[in-house]
Amino acid sequence: MPMTSASIQSMTGFGHAEHALPQGAIRVEIRSVNHRFLNLQVRLPLGWEGMQSGVERVLRQALRRGHVAVTISRVRASDANESALGAMVTPVDVDLPRARGYWQALQTLHESLGFADPPRLRDLLVFRDMIRVTDTPEDLVPVSSQEVEALVEEALGHVLDMRAREGERLAGDLFARVSTLDEGLQRIEEMAPARLLRERDRLRDAIQRLLGQDLMVDDERIAREVAHLAERWDIEEELVRYRSHLQMFRETLAAPGADGAGKRLGFLLQEILRETNTIGSKANDAAIQGEVVRLKEEVERLREQVENVE
Repeated sequence: MPMTSASIQSMTGFGHAEHALPQGAIRVEIRSVNHRFLNLQVRLPLGWEGMQSGVERVLRQALRRGHVAVTISRVRASDANESALGAMVTPVDVDLPRARGYWQALQTLHESLGFADPPRLRDLLVFRDMIRVTDTPEDLVPVSSQEVEALVEEALGHVLDMRAREGERLAGDLFARVSTLDEGLQRIEEMAPARLLRERDRLRDAIQRLLGQDLMVDDERIAREVAHLAERWDIEEELVRYRSHLQMFRETLAAPGADGAGKRLGFLLQEILRETNTIGSKANDAAIQGEVVRLKEEVERLREQVENVE
């Protein structure tokens, strides 16, 4: 199994592997998509249920998050005596005594409980143990759990390669979007001081109109009012925390660690959105509010991408 790099990993991947047998092959397919936790779904041929724990152990050693569907199947070779378009018919045996017992039970339920519709053949087919595949002796080539697990590791290697390549693309997009947030913060920081100057001039003009042209405006009182507004509208702390979160976001992208990066990035985005909302509540300026809306849109795009990061 290939070694994974220090970059972030996507949770989207696909891989398959196949091992030839005298009468066909064993085929393994693994599909992985995003999920909050590691959710394994393993489908095995009838009679191979004892191998499930070993297969899951192999998967858990390499994966931390994602919905992972694994299908392991035995593929029969086409019968050489049939036409090129024909396929070998799988021998199937029906346990007739058991089927009769199930049918009688359904009839009894129908009569005792007074159901309107009588039982049908499709109702009987839910009892899967009455139909079983009867492999011919040449099909019963013994397959060990070690062989199956090795095949799972081979398919898993392809999944990890795909997840790593997708992770590189995700990282590039996330870095670019974080830079977009940084640029928006810079514009807000440059616009913020002008709010107080405009408010000071507005207050002076309003007071002048009320007092009339013959009376002088108390600039000291206006200065105190502006100082009070400056304290209420101050976003310096939010900007400092915001940039700190963005820096930690970049560091996590660059070095996700052994446990992956998805959950940590998700937490940082929650904090980034919190600071964005606080800046918006203190904006008191249409232009800054417009920048805040753009920041929120970019944070939402980041969140959608981070959902696929392991």
